[in-house]
Amino acid sequence: MYLGLDLGTSGVKALLVDARQSIVGSGHAQLDVSRPHPGWSEQNPADWIRACEAAIAELRSTHAKELAAVKGIGLSGHMHGATLLDAADQVLRPCILWNDTRSHAEAAVLDADPRFRKLTGNIVFPGFTAPKLAWVKNNEPAVFAKVAKVLLPKDFLRLWLTGEHISEMSDSAGTSWLDVGKRAWSAELLAATSLDERQMPSLVEGTAKAGALRSELAAKWGMQTGIPIAGGAGDNAASACGMGTVGAGQAFVSLGTSGVLFAANASYLPNPESAVHTFCHALPGTWHQMGVILSATDSLNWLSGIAGKSASELTAELGDALQAPTGVSFLPYLSGERTPHNDSAIRGAFTGLAHESGRVALTQAVLEGVAFAFRDSLEALAKAGTTLTRVTAIGGGSRSRYWLKAIATALGLPVDIPADGDFGAAFGAARLGLIAATGADPRAVCTAPATDATVEPVAALGDAYADAYQRYRQLYPAIRSATA
Repeated sequence: MYLGLDLGTSGVKALLVDARQSIVGSGHAQLDVSRPHPGWSEQNPADWIRACEAAIAELRSTHAKELAAVKGIGLSGHMHGATLLDAADQVLRPCILWNDTRSHAEAAVLDADPRFRKLTGNIVFPGFTAPKLAWVKNNEPAVFAKVAKVLLPKDFLRLWLTGEHISEMSDSAGTSWLDVGKRAWSAELLAATSLDERQMPSLVEGTAKAGALRSELAAKWGMQTGIPIAGGAGDNAASACGMGTVGAGQAFVSLGTSGVLFAANASYLPNPESAVHTFCHALPGTWHQMGVILSATDSLNWLSGIAGKSASELTAELGDALQAPTGVSFLPYLSGERTPHNDSAIRGAFTGLAHESGRVALTQAVLEGVAFAFRDSLEALAKAGTTLTRVTAIGGGSRSRYWLKAIATALGLPVDIPADGDFGAAFGAARLGLIAATGADPRAVCTAPATDATVEPVAALGDAYADAYQRYRQLYPAIRSATA
C-alpha cells in the first residue's frame, strides 16, 4: 500500500492506493481560511496537523489493515505559503497563503530587480513566498529577526511527520528563490531578501526519499516505523503526476478554487513577460508551465452565497445545451489575477446587466468569464512557446458538463474527461510515494487514465464565443482605469 497526503486550502485528503495503483480508501478533514484584513489570507499550521490527523483517523477507521501495509508516503500541498519557524521549530505567525496579496509593493520591488526573472523564469508575484518575507521584514521586524527556517505548507507537514527540513523542486520553484533552470537555491536571490541558504530546507527531487515516518506517529497509526516519505510536489505538479501529465505536449485544465492550465515540458522554457509560471516538475529533468486564475470555482461559490442556491443548483438551471453568450460579461477577478495581468489590485465585475438579466444569466456569465480567463492563459502559453491540441479536465468544477462545453468552446480545443476515479493531487502524491519506496520508473508509474468522454467545442457557437471573448478582453483595461 502507498499513502498520498494532500494539504489543500480547504482540507486535507489522505488517499490509500495498492501496488496496482487502485484506490483502496480515503479520509478527509476540512480547513478554514482566515481573512483578517482585505487582501489577507492565512491559516494556522497547527490546523494542518489537526486536519491531517483527522483524515488519517477517518481512513484508519475503515482501513486499519491496509494502512499497516503502507510502504511509501507522498506529500502534496498548496504552494507559495510562508510558514515561518524559529530555531526551536516553533511557528512564529500564521502562514501567509498563496492567494494573499498584501505583499504587492514588495513583489514589485523584487520584480524590478532583473536577477529574479533571469534566474527564476517568473515574474515575482505577490502570492509567491519571497515578497511575503520582505513584507514581514518591513511590517513585523521582530518576527523576521527570529526566522530560522522558511517552509512551504506541505514541508511543514513533513517536518511533523519526519523531523526533517526538506523540500523538493516543484514547490520550491514557486518561492522566487530557486534557480529554476539549475534546480538549486540561489544565494543571490535569498540575499536580496536578507536571507541565506541556512534558512531554507534541503532540496531533493519529488521522486526521491525525503525523510522517514517517525516511530511515535507510526505507533499511533498502526504503521511501520521508518516508512520513506517522498519529496512529493506542489499541488499542481502532484495533480499532473496523478493525471500522467509528465511528457511534452500533455496538458490539463483544473477547475478548483483557483483555475490552472498546466502543460508539461521536456526543457526549461521561461517567458515571464506573459505572466505564465515556469516551474520545475516533480520528475527529474522535467519542467512545466501554467497559467493561473485566482478565482475559478471560487467565483461560482461567491455567486452561490449571494443567490442562496448551491453551485450545482445554479449550473443545473442552465440546462445541458451550451447557450450563446447573453451580453452579460463577468470578470472573475475577485482577489486579483495572475495570468496574464499580474494584477493584485484589480477586482471583479459584471457588465451588460439589464432588467431581464436574472440569476440564470449571471450564472452563465460567471461560467463564461472563467472559461475566457482560461483562454487568456492559453494565449499566454502560446506566447511562451507551448502549443496544445487538447486538454484533460480535473477538479470539482469539471463535474459540470455545461462548464466543460464552455471551456472547450472558449479554448477551441477538445476537453477529455477521465474515466471515473480520483486522479488529483493526493493520487499523484501516492504515486510519488510508490516511486520513492520502490525505485520504479517514474514514467511507467505516472501514466494517463483512460478517457471516459470527450467534450468537443460547439462549432455553431464559435463565432459568438469569439465575439464575447473580445468583449471580455476589452473590459480589463476599462475596469482597471476606472478603479485604479
